[in-house]
Amino acid sequence: MTPIENKIADIVRPVIEDQGFTMINITLKGSVLQILAEDPNTKNLGVDDCAALSREISAVMDVEDPISGRYQLEVSSPGIDRPLTQHEDFEIYQGFVAKVEMNMPIDGQKKFRGTLKGFDPNNKDLILLETDHGEIALAFSQLHKAKLVLTDELIKTTKRHSKQNDTNSTEEE
Repeated sequence: MTPIENKIADIVRPVIEDQGFTMINITLKGSVLQILAEDPNTKNLGVDDCAALSREISAVMDVEDPISGRYQLEVSSPGIDRPLTQHEDFEIYQGFVAKVEMNMPIDGQKKFRGTLKGFDPNNKDLILLETDHGEIALAFSQLHKAKLVLTDELIKTTKRHSKQNDTNSTEEE
């Protein structure tokens, strides 16, 4: 994240966590501030939750005023093909296809696509990715960005997880 995105993250993270959610990512592109958050139990964020979070974040941002000028606030769920921003994301989504972009080229290549294999058991900074050319180890500390690739398997797993959460919440009521 950029310095201004880090500053905004420091301001809004407590608001998001106070509401019981987890901040996934913050992006400021031009005059659009996009904040991705999720319910840690469902890995999703409903429309009502987005609206409530947007109101809370907007109020804090008005007071702190970290962005000069006008901007548009967008609060949303990370979606199925979510960004991978946290160390644990690479463990949780092991077995799924991801696109990974590094800060510095590795053998002349910055962008990789492959199946996540978790972390090297001997070095928890190295993400293991099975590509068409074999397994590669990528330094988490040198990661520019990463996100899941929308595949049939990811959709199927997400639907199954969503149905389980619906069943669990119905049983609790």
